[in-house]
Amino acid sequence: MHQILVYADSLSWGIIPDTRSRLDFEHRWPGVLEKELLEAGISVRIIEDCLNGRRTVWDDPYKPGRNGLEGLEQRIEINSPLSLVVMLLGTNDFQSMHHFNAWQSAQGLKTLVSAIRRAPIEPGMPVPPVMLVAPPEIQKAKGNIAPKFEGAEGKAVGLSAAIEAVAEECECYFFDAGLVTPTSRIDGVHLDEDQHYALGTALAKIIHPLVS
Repeated sequence: MHQILVYADSLSWGIIPDTRSRLDFEHRWPGVLEKELLEAGISVRIIEDCLNGRRTVWDDPYKPGRNGLEGLEQRIEINSPLSLVVMLLGTNDFQSMHHFNAWQSAQGLKTLVSAIRRAPIEPGMPVPPVMLVAPPEIQKAKGNIAPKFEGAEGKAVGLSAAIEAVAEECECYFFDAGLVTPTSRIDGVHLDEDQHYALGTALAKIIHPLVS
């Protein structure tokens, strides 16, 4: 059986925009991905490690544990052997309390890739390949999260290209989620249910040959 770790934030956790509720597994893109791969005959288990508010390598001043670097090596160790690690991160680097740009966020992902590759896995287990998924372009935030993401759409300009450059440099797989879906029509940051489906089915087509 192939085990694929999804290391991500609320866009993958499945928060329902402008609420604190969560989509069911089968309606979140990791669940859609698992279902599509299983139906294609791939024996697979998607392991979700998706935390609301997770940054790449920075702390949330209001909530502990949102630095994506903390404990990442142990998560790789815990869940090995892994056939693939999929990371969809970056959106929270542009929250209003931060002043980072797209290049800095992508460098954060580069740091996470290095952590994955130095994780203390057991002898004989593979160092998993990594896929970096660029989040869809942030729109002007609306609703309850508007203050938290004020100005994010400007700070995040160029994020997809910056992540793609890091993926090429680090020899990771790359996918731009913005090619198949925009962000939520409701809050401008997260994903609506139909957008989860679009992303999950698109990633299934990309990942299928990697684990066949």
